Amino acid sequence: MNAAEQARNIEVTSKIAAVVNLFKLEFADAKVDLKPWMNDVDTRKLVDPESIDIGFHFPGRSRLLQSRSILVQIRFYEDPVDGSRRAIGVETAGYDHSGQQWRLSTVENWSFTGTTQPVPESAEKLKLFCRQIFELFNDSQGLAS
Repeated sequence: MNAAEQARNIEVTSKIAAVVNLFKLEFADAKVDLKPWMNDVDTRKLVDPESIDIGFHFPGRSRLLQSRSILVQIRFYEDPVDGSRRAIGVETAGYDHSGQQWRLSTVENWSFTGTTQPVPESAEKLKLFCRQIFELFNDSQGLAS
């Protein structure tokens, strides 16, 4: 779900802002998009209501990331017993004018798949960014719904 729609309280809003800042620390020229999904019926069918989705766009095609735009999707799980909510995965994908170029999933084996891949240094920065997301959302206080 679009990050702008998930920002329902100060805690979640602050954490979304922190995610943006973490990304921009590594990739300073990126512009943030808190509403990467269209608000139409067909798109709504595909969007995970338990995720926070953020887009990042570069002024041109990033040679280091082999893409022009990156979609970051933070996935959550709410425990039905105790009501706690935790980040359980981060999905990232790089896109350019010809479509998806690569994908990184923390749910699988943390490796890049696709027709191209970010250069090794940028790939490591993306993995660090994903680890930081887990630290941010899965701190001892958890994430308020």
